[in-house]
Amino acid sequence: MRGLLYMILSLLCLCGVQACISDDFTTSSAVRLGFSRDTVAFDTVFTDLGTPTARLKVFNREKKSVNISSIRFADEDTPFTLNVDGVSGRDFHDVEIRGGDSIFIFIECFLPETQASKPYRVEDKLQFVTNGTTQSVVVEAYGQNVTRLRNAEVTSDMTLTADRPYVIFDSLTVRKGATLRIEPGARLLFHDKGALVVEGTLEAIGEPGRLIELRGDRLDNVLPDVGYDILSGQWRGVRIAADSYDNRMEYCDMRSTSFGLRCDSTPDQERTKLTLVNSWLHNSEGCALKTDYAKVRAYGCVFSEAGEAVVSITGGDAEFSQCTVSNYYLFALGAPLLKLGHAVPPAGATPSGDERPLLRGHFDNGILYGMSASIVPGDLRDSGFFVRYTMLKEDGKDDDNFLHCLWGEDPEFETVREDYYFNYHLKEGSPAIGAGNPALVPPESEVDIDGVPRENPPALGAYSAP
Repeated sequence: MRGLLYMILSLLCLCGVQACISDDFTTSSAVRLGFSRDTVAFDTVFTDLGTPTARLKVFNREKKSVNISSIRFADEDTPFTLNVDGVSGRDFHDVEIRGGDSIFIFIECFLPETQASKPYRVEDKLQFVTNGTTQSVVVEAYGQNVTRLRNAEVTSDMTLTADRPYVIFDSLTVRKGATLRIEPGARLLFHDKGALVVEGTLEAIGEPGRLIELRGDRLDNVLPDVGYDILSGQWRGVRIAADSYDNRMEYCDMRSTSFGLRCDSTPDQERTKLTLVNSWLHNSEGCALKTDYAKVRAYGCVFSEAGEAVVSITGGDAEFSQCTVSNYYLFALGAPLLKLGHAVPPAGATPSGDERPLLRGHFDNGILYGMSASIVPGDLRDSGFFVRYTMLKEDGKDDDNFLHCLWGEDPEFETVREDYYFNYHLKEGSPAIGAGNPALVPPESEVDIDGVPRENPPALGAYSAP
């Protein structure tokens, strides 16, 4: 009986304590809520498509509880929606926060399509009324109208312009006999598993300051101040089919792919399959560029950040001039920067009579420097591939295939891997400055990606001296 009495008294005391806690509210108009940020800013929002959820934390730093009499947006027709501590709605009343506690508010945005081509800004104020005092948090977003392409096929000549970004679902396929032209400044944003497949011809011709973008469609951040475009595997990539020739990509920024830019083996290796000029291919789960038994040309390009060999060339005819190949990939597995397949005669092999010819070509005025081996195979004797006036990370010496190279030097890139900052411009004082041979600069490389003319003698790699 005595134990039962103690239990009843304990329950009554506990209820009394809880009643005191729930009833102990401050009524002072001087109370101010705290917020995790004063502006909730969404990245670019595609119209007619919902956004990722933004989070705002609201703090009560008082000892007593506070009662927020109203939480709502100032504009009744706001494009923003709310979820307060797990409850969705547009207007909330009598929201309690105990002393020293906090609540979460989740915000989303939906913008209808308009006729605008450029991004447009929308803003509202999220208002909190506590004891007659109003506090506000700015919420803003930039709406972007887009053109959506779903499993699209180009069966006759087609041009993609810079008027609006293109969001590509599934695949965009250029059929044989058709040409896809992409104008300077155009943006192709590929949804998960999207790809560009070229069976006909691709002419993606940008210009300095108006690069053509080929990337994933995630425009928000993976970390504060770090965009999703540093992550690979957001879309598949660009595949150039076996019978496709005369493809050209100039001033293109292609990133965040699964397999990068891939050229299938072609039956006519005397005909140019792909020409790349002043472009940057980066952030690939596989290779940034992979070609098999094809004629390819690359001038003034950067190839970087790849889970496999950054550039893989098997057989065919490959010429690279003023190119930078590097790798500071976040998940690099140790594959070489430049992998050359079917370049050297196999030891002791007996010709079968139908062997395809060995790789031929050269890598001139370039930089091969990163976290892994510069080039495989490292011995190119008896091959038709030559590395000339190129900086390599390894110590070594010239021979019949490595000519006038800079061995064991650091190009001193602007890149800071720890800060997710990947920039392959050269710092002042870099040993790559002035180390190139002007006789090896083709007309396509007389200016760099930024439109800056090359010096005489030129710096090694894709960029002119700072």
